[in-house]
Amino acid sequence: MSASVLYDAPGPKAVVRNRVYAVLGTLVIAALLAVSLVRLADKGHLAPEMWDIFNYAGIRQNIADALIATLKAFGLAAVGSLVLGVLLAVGRLSDHRPVRWAATTFIELFRSLPLLITIYAIWVGFLTDYSMWALAAGLSVYNGCVQAEVLRAGINAVPRGQSEAAYALGMSKTQVMAGVLMPQAVRSMLPTIISQLVVTLKDTSLGFIILYPELLQTARLIASNTQVNEQYPYVSTIAVIGTIYIALCLLLSSLATWIEKRGRRAKTGIAVAPAVQAPGTIDATAGTFGPDAGGAGGAGTGADGAGGTGVQPN
Repeated sequence: MSASVLYDAPGPKAVVRNRVYAVLGTLVIAALLAVSLVRLADKGHLAPEMWDIFNYAGIRQNIADALIATLKAFGLAAVGSLVLGVLLAVGRLSDHRPVRWAATTFIELFRSLPLLITIYAIWVGFLTDYSMWALAAGLSVYNGCVQAEVLRAGINAVPRGQSEAAYALGMSKTQVMAGVLMPQAVRSMLPTIISQLVVTLKDTSLGFIILYPELLQTARLIASNTQVNEQYPYVSTIAVIGTIYIALCLLLSSLATWIEKRGRRAKTGIAVAPAVQAPGTIDATAGTFGPDAGGAGGAGTGADGAGGTGVQPN
């Protein structure tokens, strides 16, 4: 029985027990799904008419516009959170105490506040007529604080010898941070950074509180204003909008995986020079001693080398 670093490998009885638990768990989940589908079908939520509403051009256009609005808010929030995260991480690691205290206070304050309150406060207090910018600003502030802590952890994880060697070469602290520490921190913490961007994408759904026409707000309007068989198609609308969110998150995760794999490749672009035979070494392919062996005035061992010491054949 082999052992792992984290746990001992299960024995024969444990393997059988785990398989039984897996089968039972699968059966329980399948039963719950079956019960849910039966109940939804009994109430008419799975009727074809409930899903036929997405064939209307108007509803499709509304969903497309909501998708574009969601991506706009996410793009602004992603860029804003990354920029703010870098600034806050550098500020928290600053040697100047007032800068470090200010960055720490900002991070702890907005990380502790619920994101919904931050978005609503920015919308009411500053950007009442610009709901998209209010949503993007709220997402940037909150997620920027989280990204700052992620980057700070990555910078602290870089071996101290890296910065000490850079300082020994005469680099300033700004050069060390920008050219040595930050690139390595971003590369090591890239999965966590992308995971937080996925959270940012999902948090765009909080724009409904400030009436921003993103996907969730549009889904609520479609489901509450469309009546089919004297019922509102909440289930079908939530299923379609949820599928769009899942697809967006999977695409973002795939992009993160691609970037991570690409970053691991060692593409320096430096051509490797061919090996040069040093004088006085044996060339196995030519059967000579040194590059000039057997030549005029040489000391080669070839039979026909002029001036050589080889024995001429009779």
